Amino acid sequence: MFSEDNIIEKFYHAFENLDAERMLEWYHDDVTFEDPVFGVLRGEEAKNMWRMLCQTQQGKDFKIETSNIEYTPEAGKARWEAYYTFSKTGKKVHNIINATFKFKDGKIINHVDKFSLYRWSRQAFGAKGFLVGWTVFFRNKMNKTARLLLSDFQKKNSK
Repeated sequence: MFSEDNIIEKFYHAFENLDAERMLEWYHDDVTFEDPVFGVLRGEEAKNMWRMLCQTQQGKDFKIETSNIEYTPEAGKARWEAYYTFSKTGKKVHNIINATFKFKDGKIINHVDKFSLYRWSRQAFGAKGFLVGWTVFFRNKMNKTARLLLSDFQKKNSK
């Protein structure tokens, strides 16, 4: 199924099963994650973002597909596509993400997900996303909302 040493394959295999703890076995404690919605997250905050995502998608129509995985012990990349219903609007989303990775001590130290926030906003918000999804205002509002959701999740789930 996948190469024994390919961290990227292991990470996405766990993600397909919404198994955040298994995913995070491959994250370095000093990891940095970045995407258009959350911006830059570090360490536990980055790990908690994945915990939140996996938890909120349990029992729903969430599905991912990965392709074009390239892996070396130093760096790698992958394309992954997410299919789900955006809970706030009930609209179907098909997001196409290009991920890059850097590794340290056999774990992911840097993970960057790039995708078109405008494409995503048109799917998730329909006409409203079409009209404002390309603006800095929209990006900033999405970032603020995502960060607030993550902060609330961390407060509720602090160990």
